[in-house]
Amino acid sequence: MRPQAAAAPQRHNNRQVIHLQGLRFRANLGVLDFERTGPQPIQVDAEVNLGALPVVARDADIGHVLDYRRVRTAIIDECTAEHTDLVEALLGKLCNRLMSLPGVVGVRLKLTKLEIFPDCEVAISTELGAW
Repeated sequence: MRPQAAAAPQRHNNRQVIHLQGLRFRANLGVLDFERTGPQPIQVDAEVNLGALPVVARDADIGHVLDYRRVRTAIIDECTAEHTDLVEALLGKLCNRLMSLPGVVGVRLKLTKLEIFPDCEVAISTELGAW
């Protein structure tokens, strides 16, 4: 019986995804009269697909990866920049903003209005790009 050779280290992963879950803040969003009086609490869950990337083993240079702080900041900035009537419109703007970040090939988003109804939350999700 021949001894098995050790598997060669993989140089690239199949896909790398940044996940932000439960990002909560207030945004001016909605068409109802009470939604136009001020910001309401929302939650954004995001998956940002970076595609196949070299496997990072020992490198500590943040400049070699998409810093997830940039993803978080982009989400908050886009959602709070101005009043948006429709969740669908805000999701579209947010998808385009995240797709413009370096290396992003796909985006999945879920935006939840946390206090629109007293008995439930309402969420809409979308995806854009490669998965």
